[in-house]
Amino acid sequence: MIFRRFSFLVGLRIFFIMGNLLLIAVIFGDPRLFFNQIILGIILVLQVLDLIRFVNKTNRELSKFLLAIKQSDYSINFKGTKSGSSFKELYDAFDQIISTYKEVKIEREAQYQFLLILVEHINIGIISISGKDDITLLNKPAKKILGLSDVRTWKAIEAKNPNFSKEVMNLQDEGRKLIEVIHDGEKRTLSLDVSSMKLIGKDNKLITFQDIKSEIEQKEIEAWHKLIRILTHEIMNSITPISSLTETMQMVMQKDDGQPKNSQEIDDESLSDLLFSLKTIQKRSEGMLEFVDDYRKLTRVPKPNPEIVKVEELFKSVGMLMEAELKKEGISMKITTKPEELEIEMDQTLIEQILINLITNSRHALEKTASPSISLSAYERDGRKVVEVADNGSGIKPNELEEIFVPFFSTKDHGSGIGLSLSKQIMNQHHGNIRVNSTVGKGTTFFLEFRV
Repeated sequence: MIFRRFSFLVGLRIFFIMGNLLLIAVIFGDPRLFFNQIILGIILVLQVLDLIRFVNKTNRELSKFLLAIKQSDYSINFKGTKSGSSFKELYDAFDQIISTYKEVKIEREAQYQFLLILVEHINIGIISISGKDDITLLNKPAKKILGLSDVRTWKAIEAKNPNFSKEVMNLQDEGRKLIEVIHDGEKRTLSLDVSSMKLIGKDNKLITFQDIKSEIEQKEIEAWHKLIRILTHEIMNSITPISSLTETMQMVMQKDDGQPKNSQEIDDESLSDLLFSLKTIQKRSEGMLEFVDDYRKLTRVPKPNPEIVKVEELFKSVGMLMEAELKKEGISMKITTKPEELEIEMDQTLIEQILINLITNSRHALEKTASPSISLSAYERDGRKVVEVADNGSGIKPNELEEIFVPFFSTKDHGSGIGLSLSKQIMNQHHGNIRVNSTVGKGTTFFLEFRV
């Protein structure tokens, strides 16, 4: 509508100029109309000047409007401007656009201030870096954890906390890690997360970290409670019969007054009881020695020697080791690798140990299952490489799922309870994770997750 009106007014002025030129052409050269020619010439000049003024005024007002938008100067308005009715509609449109931009800016500023308040109140340190050195955001928790004041550059943080900045640089553009920093003589354990992005053509790095020392300490206490409970249970199972049998042996070897019996007073039945008791004590002592040996194994997990391993070859190796026992028990094994050439950096010997342990657990879970089967599969998912061991056995009860990775906890009557705990330690040393899904009566699946 505004453009049509402007075009109409420009066209009307050009029409009058063309009409004037036509009149001049008609009377040009006639000496009788000499003064008329002069008058029409003056009018033509005035018409051209009016057209130039009209167009220039529009350009000036448009330039004024665009400059106000560019500089975010929303105080300007075009109300009350006396430029005739032809510009009223244009000025109204300008005012509406400026008002809309002003509202958007106020709303955006309110959201920004709200986010700033939110960032300051969450219990996570946040540092945002634009380019290589400029800090665009540094919240209060970050200052408190790292002992910083108002710093504007990453170099200032490097000077104040070289260990923290080194860990961040080691993660490069992406990554997550647990690190330790020291502030005011106090050691803090931080969960560090680094991510990078490109905003408006500029490289930006977002660093978030949280002091999780108290959470780790709480988890450690819970883990110790579980371990002590299981250790106590195992030790009591061995010590109680030894103590009872020792007391029985003392009763056999003593008179009623507490004096020792002589050889003539000990009959064959008493000797038989003594021999039985000694054998039982020996058996329980050997059990205790095995228990201690298992504990030693648990605390001496070898350091991985990682290499690039083709998963298909790893599965074939494990399959050959377990093939005879699985066939004897009628258990079928399915192996799947996607893609077939999938490779993972690992210590093959240690991961084979985990897989053999998981397959052995599956064998026990499949004892009363019709058409028992175990599947080994490997694939990539969510930025991780996953090795999966699944069976269609009896499954694990929900209350036992929470305990299966605790040392010496076992769902089997004669299990040592260190296999899964060892497996978890091995995966931790590979900077990976082991987790489990299980449904009673349907089966169990273990996932070995490796970081890419």
